[in-house]
Amino acid sequence: MRIVTWNINSLRLRLPLLERMVTELSPDVICLQETKVPDELFPEAAPGALGYPFHFRRGMKGYNGVAILSRVPMRRDETAPDWCLKDDRRHIAAVLETPTGPVTLHDFYVPAGGDIPDPAANPKYAHKLAFVDEAADYFAANPPARSILVGDLNIAPLEHDVWSHKQLRDVVSHTEPEIERMTRWLGNGFTDAMRHFVPPAEKLYTWWSYRNRDWRASNRGRRLDHVWVTPDLVPALRGLHIHQEARDWTGPSDHVPVAIDLAL
Repeated sequence: MRIVTWNINSLRLRLPLLERMVTELSPDVICLQETKVPDELFPEAAPGALGYPFHFRRGMKGYNGVAILSRVPMRRDETAPDWCLKDDRRHIAAVLETPTGPVTLHDFYVPAGGDIPDPAANPKYAHKLAFVDEAADYFAANPPARSILVGDLNIAPLEHDVWSHKQLRDVVSHTEPEIERMTRWLGNGFTDAMRHFVPPAEKLYTWWSYRNRDWRASNRGRRLDHVWVTPDLVPALRGLHIHQEARDWTGPSDHVPVAIDLAL
């Protein structure tokens, strides 16, 4: 089974790119973030036309929004809380019916956090820290099993998850308070599936800023998109693919699709 996670940065704007991604990667399940479409305006016919008869979505006008599209039968899981009591459509979960048994899939879009790494001066950064704290606490209190967590978590935790650890250590997405919280969240029941395939000493990016005119030449990337699995699914991991080609598509997202393959 192949699962793709992708911050598409507007579903309706990039529907043709979604179709291209499906053609090139042929995922069984697609987890999208930053869909930027309220539920009543979601393009209902699109998933089925692309070969995904099952889909769930949680969206809002203008920003945020998550969706899961699946070829695999699934049911909605609504046991998680309203994170930070904001109802800002940053998480959706489903239970996939796989040949080896049910698997819970979480799709997250963590707040970006603004530009100032000071929670007293920047409410967006304070919200981000509170969100990650709450997520870590939730999974500590509700230990996951046979679960996969994917999404744009907006934190690059390791030294080689960013193009320059030294220059970015005080830049939001790579600050110590964020890293400490993400490390605690990951430790509450998950394994970093991407680093299962790519050693921590190797560079690994999924996002390149629109500000870089030649993103390949500068390669100033960050790993903001993640795939975590519970330890009982580690033996099922089969492969990882970062679809960097998507960053060169016409009108691209600044994130690229990440595909994980599992024997489920």
